[in-house]
Amino acid sequence: MDDRRTVKVSKYVSKHLRHQPDRIGLVLDPQGWVEIDDLLSAAAAHGFHFTRAELDHVVAANDKQRFAVDGTRIRASQGHTVAVDLGLPEAEPPAFLYHGTVAAALDAIRAEGLRPMARHHVHLSPDRETATRVGARRGRPVVLTVDAGAMHAAGHVFRISANGVWLAEVVPPEFLRFR
Repeated sequence: MDDRRTVKVSKYVSKHLRHQPDRIGLVLDPQGWVEIDDLLSAAAAHGFHFTRAELDHVVAANDKQRFAVDGTRIRASQGHTVAVDLGLPEAEPPAFLYHGTVAAALDAIRAEGLRPMARHHVHLSPDRETATRVGARRGRPVVLTVDAGAMHAAGHVFRISANGVWLAEVVPPEFLRFR
């Protein structure tokens, strides 16, 4: 499977497991799971054919481990805009986490902090390198440091997804470092 096909299948699956399952007739369970055979059939019925082997490759090759497979089911690891409860337990974060963004967003972030926007949570990275890659998707990256230890001590809840992405409901501006 070449890289372009891998990306195409990954984006298609991500779109339908995170944002628009109903667009192809999928019904996610409350935790975001769907039967793999149902995903393959729904995609084919809507003109996008891919095989179980291609899906397995996408799941295994994805550097961000965007998808989780449990037996005959698959779900997105995080980033949903549709209502799901991933059942992620609360976790104590490291002292600092990071968020990649672009300069155009900084004024709003300084005023309001980090908000989930259309997603259920703010996504935070465990290291600057990952946050830099995330920010670079939208242009020249700016990496913010989140004082996660202080946030946690102040009562903010953190969760961690299966692929190592830290999740918070919001990050108030007083816990951000813009240097």
